[in-house]
Amino acid sequence: MKDCNQCGKCCQIYGGNGGLSVTQDEIDWWDDHRPEIARYVNDGQIWSDPKTGEQLGGCPWLRKLPDEEKYICDIYFDRPDDCRQYPVMVSDMIRDECEMIEVKDLLNPSAAQEHLNRITSRG
Repeated sequence: MKDCNQCGKCCQIYGGNGGLSVTQDEIDWWDDHRPEIARYVNDGQIWSDPKTGEQLGGCPWLRKLPDEEKYICDIYFDRPDDCRQYPVMVSDMIRDECEMIEVKDLLNPSAAQEHLNRITSRG
């Protein structure tokens, strides 16, 4: 499994249209410490347009680096737990065409899952 190359696929796939969940504790923390993030929460759902309340089609905090095929998260240290915990399953990474996956991972998904669990401290 390769290191993350910041391709942004996971953020683009899950970052909009209600693809992420958030806890009330996260919302409360944003309210208290990062109100600019809390503005994008509507009725417990992220990411919503602060003016209309409509669900956004993408994460407002994902930014493509100029002249590169890399993305960064403008709220990386205060991002939702759903973002922090991705990836969980190798099968999700395969489905999402995650660029961390290598041929050896496809040939032995159970070993790849064990490796993923180790690098993410889940096992």
